[in-house]
Amino acid sequence: MDQPEAGPSQIYADATATTDASATDANSIQNPVTQATPAPERPLPSTHFYSVEYPGYVRPSSAPLAIERLGGPHAIDSAFRRASGRDKVESLLELRLRPGNPYAHPIPGEIVPTSNIVLKVVKRRRRRKDGQEFEGGQQDGAVGEYTVEAVGTVPKTARFRSMADFQYQPDMSDPVAHLRTAMDTMDVDGILKYHIPPETEDYTVTETDPSAMEIDPQLLGEGEVAMSNTSAKTRSNLRLFTPPLFSRQGVPQNYNYKANPASVETIVVDEETGEEKKRLINRMRWKGYGPIAISYADKGVPDKPSAAVEEQRGQADKKILQRLEELFAERPVWTRAAIFNQFTPLEVRDIINSKYLLPLVSYVFEDGPWRDTYVRLGYDPRQDPEARFYQRLYFRNINHPISRPSVVSRRQEQRNESAQARFSGVDDRRSHIFDGVTVTSETAAFQLCDITDPMLKEMIEDEDALRETCSERDGWYTTHALERIKAVLRHKFFSLLLGHIATREECERLLVPDEGTDKLPQRHRHRLKFGKHNMAKGALPPEDAAAHRLMTTLEQQRKTFPSR
Repeated sequence: MDQPEAGPSQIYADATATTDASATDANSIQNPVTQATPAPERPLPSTHFYSVEYPGYVRPSSAPLAIERLGGPHAIDSAFRRASGRDKVESLLELRLRPGNPYAHPIPGEIVPTSNIVLKVVKRRRRRKDGQEFEGGQQDGAVGEYTVEAVGTVPKTARFRSMADFQYQPDMSDPVAHLRTAMDTMDVDGILKYHIPPETEDYTVTETDPSAMEIDPQLLGEGEVAMSNTSAKTRSNLRLFTPPLFSRQGVPQNYNYKANPASVETIVVDEETGEEKKRLINRMRWKGYGPIAISYADKGVPDKPSAAVEEQRGQADKKILQRLEELFAERPVWTRAAIFNQFTPLEVRDIINSKYLLPLVSYVFEDGPWRDTYVRLGYDPRQDPEARFYQRLYFRNINHPISRPSVVSRRQEQRNESAQARFSGVDDRRSHIFDGVTVTSETAAFQLCDITDPMLKEMIEDEDALRETCSERDGWYTTHALERIKAVLRHKFFSLLLGHIATREECERLLVPDEGTDKLPQRHRHRLKFGKHNMAKGALPPEDAAAHRLMTTLEQQRKTFPSR
């Protein structure tokens, strides 16, 4: 037995059969079900049309004018043909509302793909026997007949959605305007006739209003005479010529202007005049929480933190703040590395993030022997000879990377350093101490009190090497004594970087002055390593460094294998 076919048509057929079977009761059937017919399919013609959404009113009589302002049929055809691939830039269609004027900026149009259909709609109108049409094309309420036919598709459309550029018309009688016209038309004689006119400095021109009436001044009063003189108008005569483009903004933006929520309008009173003025105050203004910085030449020292820092005292960690006060009471001057080594890593992170814990108890010097150190508030190392032990010595390492690493690199380096410290047994919290045997950093920045090397300690504690007053360059030490300390510390530190522990005999030879002078011998300059980090310090460029290495290799080969 054949199975009935599924589908709407089968369903409608069953419904019709059921209706016919029950047609005996005419009163029970009011609306019989009608069978639906599918919409007819029409093939699309293969003819292609191009459409232009012209930004203006176009009548059949003005269509040639619209085509001319688009550049003509050739320009339109070329734009539509180049609307894909690498020629898409050349597919721009320009609408010139003032053709022939080189200073009128055109409106750019863009060729976009579309899937539109061109329809031909025909309306059949009924006529009377005498040949006259019915009013409205209808008779006795009958609807006219329409026929629709697809004549082609529209694969591309030219749209003008960009804003028109600003327009400015210069004086066309100017010689520059004549030169521009001659260059556009390739008029050689017009180009040769161009000359720069003499400068008359008539930047403003006064023009009289032609609509104003000339009235005898004797018939007018003083106020009326002033008003009559205002009929003369002044215009600019600067000979300005337009650039190729005024605005690069093709699509309008919604700027959404609104008042700054961080600005508050307040009223201030001028102390001199007593006048009230309105001012805008930024509530979100950044407040600096850094320590107070003074110069060595300043007379006094701060004994309390700044007002902005003092306001944050209530939010400070009481335990860390108390520990800082105890450390500065024990030792009035600390370097950043030395003070951080007295806390756990979590506490150091809190100190760095809070930004106001150290400024609550210390200030800094911008220059001098205690530069870049934290000094206890109220303590002046320039007045205390014992502050010589807190002077800071710093040596630059020319082979140390000068580029700032990224956050990821710094975190990875910290993990590697902590792992190496755990396996090597080196205490990273002693990085601010120099003992002459171990080195924990590639840069030398130590306070004299943190140097435990026996030879250097003897030189630092020598009281015969002091001066009576503090010096901005050498602090409480004489120049000769401080130079001796620097020479030994420099030699010991860089020797450790090279994997060698300097002996006492090596350091003593450095302290023997040259014959006939009091100057110490020139220290040994470590040879520069050619690398990317040395160029800022005066090293050779990479190409010169490569040539130097090549010449060195050739010289070694010449000595090893002499010519026969």
